[in-house]
Amino acid sequence: MIPQDLLDILVCPVCKKPLTVKDNGGSLKCGECRRVYPVRDDIPILLVDEATIDAA
Repeated sequence: MIPQDLLDILVCPVCKKPLTVKDNGGSLKCGECRRVYPVRDDIPILLVDEATIDAA
């Protein structure tokens, strides 16, 4: 699980909007551009090439 103090400073590398936890900590989602970034071994992978775009 990602600590809350780290979540408070993480932003989407594309649009610079805050990220929210999705899938019980398995990914982080941007509410603005809908990109979903994976979390592996409790490390957020904030690479645009690793992100998927959520339709919802």
